Amino acid sequence: MSFIGKIKRFSLKSNLYFRALQFAKPYWKLAVYAGICTTIAAGGMIYLPWVIKDIVDQVLAERDAFKLQMIALSIVVVFVIRGVFLYGQQYLMSYIGQRVVIDIRKAVFEKIQRLSMSFYDKNKTGTIMSYVTNDVGALQNAMVDNVVQMVTESTILIASVGAMIYLDWELFLFSACIFPPVIWFIDWFGKKIRKSGRWIQEATAELTSVLQESVTSARVVKSFVREKYEIERFENQNMDNFKANMKNAQQMAILTPVIELVAACGVAVVLWYGGHNVIEGRITAGSLVAFLTYAVNSTNPIKRLSKVIGSIQKALAAAQRVFDVLDMPEEVVNAPQALPLPHVKGHVEFKNVSFEYNPGEIVLKNFSFKAEPGQVIAFVGPSGAGKSTVASLLPRFYDVTSGAVTIDGLDVRDVTMESLREQVGIVPQETVLFNGSVYDNILYGRLDATQEEIIAAAKAANAHNFIMALPEGYETKLGDRGLNISGGQRQRLAIARAILKNPEILILDEATSALDTESERVVQEALDRLMVGRTSFVIAHRLSTIKNADKILVLDKGELVEEGTHEELLAAHGLYAHLYEIQYSKNKDNSEEA
Repeated sequence: MSFIGKIKRFSLKSNLYFRALQFAKPYWKLAVYAGICTTIAAGGMIYLPWVIKDIVDQVLAERDAFKLQMIALSIVVVFVIRGVFLYGQQYLMSYIGQRVVIDIRKAVFEKIQRLSMSFYDKNKTGTIMSYVTNDVGALQNAMVDNVVQMVTESTILIASVGAMIYLDWELFLFSACIFPPVIWFIDWFGKKIRKSGRWIQEATAELTSVLQESVTSARVVKSFVREKYEIERFENQNMDNFKANMKNAQQMAILTPVIELVAACGVAVVLWYGGHNVIEGRITAGSLVAFLTYAVNSTNPIKRLSKVIGSIQKALAAAQRVFDVLDMPEEVVNAPQALPLPHVKGHVEFKNVSFEYNPGEIVLKNFSFKAEPGQVIAFVGPSGAGKSTVASLLPRFYDVTSGAVTIDGLDVRDVTMESLREQVGIVPQETVLFNGSVYDNILYGRLDATQEEIIAAAKAANAHNFIMALPEGYETKLGDRGLNISGGQRQRLAIARAILKNPEILILDEATSALDTESERVVQEALDRLMVGRTSFVIAHRLSTIKNADKILVLDKGELVEEGTHEELLAAHGLYAHLYEIQYSKNKDNSEEA
């Protein structure tokens, strides 16, 4: 690697360290206290070799029993003091580390909440979950256990080196030749460990993704009898995760004995050179014993630090992924001068709107229409015509590529997203319910609603009767994604949630397409009640549900090809009439077969 490349890599690593340390800044006072505790606790380890020197040079040489008793007592006192401050150091460092991890996890989760829908479109759910769990979890180990050990061992190393210099600086300079190769080995292995650490994080994210997909799609897996296939898929990903971890373990296993060998060679050289100095009378035997003890004390921290640095290198791979998320651009954001959207009347207009999910792939092209307050506007067309895209542009899940979307004459990009989305209600085709009670799921529409308002919303959505028939009524737990109740019941809860929100603008994204005839009838009644007095946009699959719409817009390949009422479009004998005839024929055939 070139010199410039090394500089860039060092800069990247330093930046990761620095950014992680930024999260510890609010706790700097605790860090100072922890540093004081670490210094005093490490002092206990530094005291012991010095005592050995006095025992060899004074107690044994002079046969001084009283001094031996005092030294023995001092050892007990020193290690009692060391124990107290060691507790303080470990507790404070653990507290700081845990708080930093909590803050990082919070920052990542908040960032994910702010990211645009395109982020969710491009990333698997399991991968997103891995950012918050596995990646931050890897940082947790580095920020708690490894940092505590790194601070402790570094203090012992520095103090041991200081004592060695004090005892015999010439001997120290001679012994210092062992440090360059140790540092070189640590750096060389550190690069490899960090690379394998990133592999581990990526493999773990893929494993989490496979697990999440399999669990959330359990019905599909069982209906296609694909349990064996899913087991094999999980096993393959599990094995990739195993290989990544074993590669890292192999590198860690090689690092420690290599460092120990280099350190042992250094101790042997020191013993040989120092022994000659004792024989020639340059230093005392006690000083040599103390020097060797400090030398061992310095090699042990180096050995432990090599493990710690290896773990931190592995964690830096996770840190890179975490900061990659934190650095992701937020494509849809509030404009600097954005103002809250006033209470709207419901005038909606698309002005020559064009949109691309990916550059060059046009989804909408010069699309324009107007909706007056209280009108019901329906969108129909073949699959991929751009109907759902229209519904995503109105609440600014995406921003238009060109043109403008306005509400009461205000461009949606000039108002805050929060105030915009508070006045837009959405009932999607696939109802999303949370793993809580019926009451909490309806309450999600407006968190300050009263119990009476929640019950009223449920009644308006034709949901109250089936809710009361549940084992615990409104307190019944719905389970994961609400799969404990039927599709029609889930849809009515979604409608109740929208009614409780009481938006002025309503989007129904094929809200009844997945329901049977009876469920559709009940849900459609609730939807008709919900649309009264609101500007409503209906994305329809079943054309029979939009006969009474004030205006029907027909899209094809991203362009508006027809518009009018149901009767007008049938009379025009265009695309709408063709789609309606196909559905009418299918319904007629099904009725005759029945």
